[in-house]
Amino acid sequence: MLIYENALWLLLAALVIDAVIGDPDWLWRRLPHPVVWIGSIVSTFDRLGNRDGLSAMAKRRNGVLALLLLVIGATALGAALHAFADLFRGGDILVVLIAAVLIAQNSLFKHVAAVRNGLRDDGLEGGRAAVAMIVGRDPEQLDEAGVSRAAIESCAENFSDGVVAPVFWFALLGLPGLIAYKAVNTADSMIGHRNEKYADFGWASARFDDLVNLPASRLSGFFIALSAPLVRGSFLKSMACIFKDARKHRSPNAGWPEAAMAGALDIALAGPRTYPGYTVDDPYLNEDGDRDISAREITRALAILVGACLVQAILIFLVAAETLV
Repeated sequence: MLIYENALWLLLAALVIDAVIGDPDWLWRRLPHPVVWIGSIVSTFDRLGNRDGLSAMAKRRNGVLALLLLVIGATALGAALHAFADLFRGGDILVVLIAAVLIAQNSLFKHVAAVRNGLRDDGLEGGRAAVAMIVGRDPEQLDEAGVSRAAIESCAENFSDGVVAPVFWFALLGLPGLIAYKAVNTADSMIGHRNEKYADFGWASARFDDLVNLPASRLSGFFIALSAPLVRGSFLKSMACIFKDARKHRSPNAGWPEAAMAGALDIALAGPRTYPGYTVDDPYLNEDGDRDISAREITRALAILVGACLVQAILIFLVAAETLV
């Protein structure tokens, strides 16, 4: 059996542990994080299957094969861990701890808060240094509003793929679903780029990541909208912004939580952005919203993040409680 009957209760426990403890630095200074292990496997596939001199067709075929091996291996590992946990009393604790490690509520909050703190304590240079840790755009091209916008966009997007999506796939398929999702998402972050090197080899990973993130992106937008009143925002305005602007985003998924956040805070997000070597001229989400933003808006976004995580936890509790009736 791949799914524990009490999977939702285990999931709630994992969410509480992650929220309170997060990823302890002392542990991951001594041991590689599971995502690092996944990354090393993806790097091996990249080195073997994306060599110079291979045709575009061969690279795309190798990329599909790499993705299949990655998903099959991750799913098998998750099933094995479930089976191992079933062998002894208290095995549920192992499942909870693994799930807590692979859910990123606490670390997301800390990384975004670091940008806010950098701007407040060390000015623009401090904000640039902190935001460079969480986004790929060129920090030297960002003013205070640009740093703040990048942090808030990262907060919204990573709430979807770092929190809601892992929770969704664990709730649906247990550890096999959670670990397989993290493998796909890691592969996309490493090789799913639309550049010359990865356009073919990373094609399958990028498209599959779009698919598996589709449910979570919609849910995350709704959770963010529900949390808008926490910062005197409007649920209706946030939802309206989703339906009006989410499709404008170049990502089929990121536009949902980002548009929800833009509407909730009544600020403009996305728009033209500069990355190392190139610039994108994207439209703004909530284009009539405030563009001259600062660390204050990051604080408001963090409040919405906390609220959205609570909304998700309450929903899981209510569904889990129904199973007891």
